[in-house]
Amino acid sequence: MAYRGSVKPFVNFNAKQDAEFLHKAMKGIGTDEDAILMLLTSRSNDQRQQIKAAYKKTYGKVRRASVNRELLTIGRSTEMDLVSALKSELGGLLESLIVALMTPPIEYDASQLHKALKGAGTDDDALIEILASRTGDQIKDIIKVYKKEFGAKLEKDICGDTSGYYQKLLVILLQGSREKEVDEKKIEKDAKDLFAAGEGKFGTDEETLIKIIGNRSEEHLRKVFDTYKKLYGSDIEDSIEGETTGNLENLLLAVLKCVRSVPDYFAEVLYKSMRRAGTDDSTLMRTMVSRSELDMLDIRASFQKKYGVSLYTTIQEDTSGDYQKALLYLCGGND
Repeated sequence: MAYRGSVKPFVNFNAKQDAEFLHKAMKGIGTDEDAILMLLTSRSNDQRQQIKAAYKKTYGKVRRASVNRELLTIGRSTEMDLVSALKSELGGLLESLIVALMTPPIEYDASQLHKALKGAGTDDDALIEILASRTGDQIKDIIKVYKKEFGAKLEKDICGDTSGYYQKLLVILLQGSREKEVDEKKIEKDAKDLFAAGEGKFGTDEETLIKIIGNRSEEHLRKVFDTYKKLYGSDIEDSIEGETTGNLENLLLAVLKCVRSVPDYFAEVLYKSMRRAGTDDSTLMRTMVSRSELDMLDIRASFQKKYGVSLYTTIQEDTSGDYQKALLYLCGGND
């Protein structure tokens, strides 16, 4: 398969040279933000981790005195890592974006979920987006990293913050155990069961909806959706919108959209993050960082097709400064 990320591994990569370059960009009066952005957005996440290690090896031990003159008499050494150095030079949205770029993808997802659950109120948009779009293997890795980083079970934290059928479907997705095969015998039955659970009855059988949508393989579900359309003349999404509400509706629709096309789903996520009143920077940032090495080229194509404007132009219109520059580097070009 062709590589579909906008950020590719840098060909003539040298971690030590990059670490030195970043050190110089942060040293002295003023910070060369543009140099930092250009370098970090043109390296893969794996390469950024190597730069982090090289930086710590070369510049890791600094005299406390050089960090804080008041501690001159103490003279002990302290660790100075690249992320701390970057944070001390940058601020605001740009700092958040650069820290996200410097975090390994699974750790980043785990931290975003922790933030979504442990902040004031629950960030259901982040929960839904991550759990609906990640693969089963990615979710299993996220659970391990979450436990290691935060000393808690992700499922327990989710159950403490959510309820009802919404919680049930989140827990099903957390298992990361979606079926792998297409069961031809079940396709028509599943389509009929979905209709009977929604449009075909008074009230809604949420249990059946989440059991089929949460467990069947993606290829199987695509065939079920096609059969549903043939049998009943409407898309399954229309039924979900008519029969469910709130977070359950949003989660079911996100799962359905990801089953159909993950790039189409993220094109919509990005459009909504910028085209509603005010910019949803946390969603914009999370999507641009997490998809930059996976399918940003496909997301860009979908965005252009769906909305008649390029993602690049939309970012230009909705953001500013060095934060905008970094997002445009991650976008990788105008369509």
